Amino acid sequence: MSSANPATESSNVVSIGDHIRNNIREYGMLIALVVIMLLFQLLTQGVLFRPQNLTNLVLQNSFIVIMALGMLLVIVAGHIDLSVGSVVGFVGAVAGVLVVQMHMNLALATVICLLMGAAVGAWHGYFIAYHRIPSFIVTLSGMLVFRGLTYAIINMTGNGSSIGPFPPAFQVVATGFIPDFIDISFILNFIGMSAIHSTSILLTVAIPIVMFFISWRRRSVNEKHGIDVEPFSFFVGQNLVVAAAAIFIGYQISSYRGLPNVLILMLLLIALYAFATQRTTIGRRIYAMGGNEKATKLSGIDTRRLTFYTFINMGVLASIAGIIIATRLNSATAKGGDGLELDVIAACFIGGASASGGVGKVTGAVIGALIMGVLNQGMSILGYQTDSQKMIKGAVLLAAVFIDVYNKNKG
Repeated sequence: MSSANPATESSNVVSIGDHIRNNIREYGMLIALVVIMLLFQLLTQGVLFRPQNLTNLVLQNSFIVIMALGMLLVIVAGHIDLSVGSVVGFVGAVAGVLVVQMHMNLALATVICLLMGAAVGAWHGYFIAYHRIPSFIVTLSGMLVFRGLTYAIINMTGNGSSIGPFPPAFQVVATGFIPDFIDISFILNFIGMSAIHSTSILLTVAIPIVMFFISWRRRSVNEKHGIDVEPFSFFVGQNLVVAAAAIFIGYQISSYRGLPNVLILMLLLIALYAFATQRTTIGRRIYAMGGNEKATKLSGIDTRRLTFYTFINMGVLASIAGIIIATRLNSATAKGGDGLELDVIAACFIGGASASGGVGKVTGAVIGALIMGVLNQGMSILGYQTDSQKMIKGAVLLAAVFIDVYNKNKG
């Protein structure tokens, strides 16, 4: 009679305490976001969570999240990009010339702007990857060059201060809201929710369900391959909490003007980059390169080309942000995107990306961007001056990097 195998299917299910300790960085940032939101909700006497303010939070910070996705890969690869704010202004000015002054087809103008951003990223990536010039120097140069080009374009083609207004069709993504494709108003009226936008509330419910299914599938795959997973009860509990928070925020936004179009774009990009970093070869190679470039190169991976592509990706995302900002403001200005590099870089570091490369997650970058967004929104509601806002955000960034370095040295 053979003895029973002591190993069981659930042998890789760790305790709740061990799971939290193994993921302390992610849970710490999520808790920090919740605390900051509740703090500002209290300080603003309930103003922060009003539908209009939550909508403005999305509209005013979606481009930070979008650029943070690209900046995360740059930082994970062991580099930095200081030029993103200037690239935003430059692409916005180019969009103004093409659309407002030349009356170019909107789709063609958008493609040209995206290609322009890719070219800027290729310019930076070429000198960083193939000439080994530090990214700090190359992108600092780019920050000055493209800010200067923005001023030149505005001065030559605008009225000296801006180019605009943009046609309404070009503003759809940045300022538009999802129309009611599906009409369930009769149900909403019956349950006393007549002011809610039908399609928006359906998406508000559907998105957490999809997220739960994806999380469950990933947990099942990890458990099947012997990777440590949290207890199922804890997994269900944390997903229910996240879903409840998402539905509450979605409900509030849906009761105002519906879900913004830019929110859907942002969610799609988050899903795409989460998949790319976790499930694709190029994503794993970027992490490997950031962790140990020499070993990655010896394994046969062309790290120069990988770095080059990383900066092209950053340029494209910066151009998307440039279009969103210009069309949201309905004009391209010489100061468009000024100072955005601080918020984007801070979002990644606050979200757990390591200054030395090789570490960082998309979810962390998104949480970091939301923290920066809530800080901006909350301090604006409270009437903080710009100088105070910058000091507080600078202190938060330093604290985040200090914690990262401290934990690494302690480990």
